[in-house]
Amino acid sequence: MAGPMVLRRRLSAELRRRRIQSGMTLSDVAEELEWSPAKLGHIETGIRKWPSAMEISALLRLYGVSERQREAVLTLVHESRLRPWWSEYKDVLSSAYVGNEAGAVSVQSYAGIFVPDLLQVPEYTARIARALGHSAPAAERMVEAYLKRQELLDTGALARYHAILEEDALQRIVSDPELLRTQAGRIIELVTESDRVTIQLLPTSVGPHPGVTGPFSVLEFDEDEAALAYVEATQGGAILESEEAVNRCKRIWSQLLDIAASPRRTVEILRRMALLT
Repeated sequence: MAGPMVLRRRLSAELRRRRIQSGMTLSDVAEELEWSPAKLGHIETGIRKWPSAMEISALLRLYGVSERQREAVLTLVHESRLRPWWSEYKDVLSSAYVGNEAGAVSVQSYAGIFVPDLLQVPEYTARIARALGHSAPAAERMVEAYLKRQELLDTGALARYHAILEEDALQRIVSDPELLRTQAGRIIELVTESDRVTIQLLPTSVGPHPGVTGPFSVLEFDEDEAALAYVEATQGGAILESEEAVNRCKRIWSQLLDIAASPRRTVEILRRMALLT
């Protein structure tokens, strides 16, 4: 199920579509309901505290939406208010990102010096958690949370997942051969057993490249929703919604694809690195 953020964005788009379909302007609606145009504009862009079911019902009636259609929209309102599983892991997860990831149909991810989150085995996640200074209990919670996220790949909820993996991310664990074999084996398993997963290795030999600006992901959605980008940062990442910012990330992604090894070559390199041949 999509997270509240995704559902609210869909609801905003639906309300905007219904208003336009009714032939009313923001000013028309505001005058009729004695609201400020700014209030309605904020509802349609999702930047205001979410309106009540009563307010949404008033809008739908004004737009001439049938009772049956109103019930469907109000069901969406109810679902958008449910508490998602990731809210229990705010100390080890970015709720803003995971909430959007849960509703995406396509994710393109570049994780820099780390193995991308959805590809990590528990042993790797725990090691990263300790490196980030998390306590033992927090590290366990991080592993639990990542395993929950990875159900997107295991259940097929995510239609397309494409990751660019830095060779350096694996070189950093060569001192632990067992971990390297386990991690490389998991990546190979995902690639070879699912046509929804594509992974390409970025060899260290390519030298400096556009990805030095930092890790990022591009998320795409159904329902004619605009794509989003998420950019990692030391003090927490940021969701980018503007078309210009998202396109900038897409351009960097395309440049990385140009220098990354092919999926087939990637599997060969991973097998050799982990001595799985």
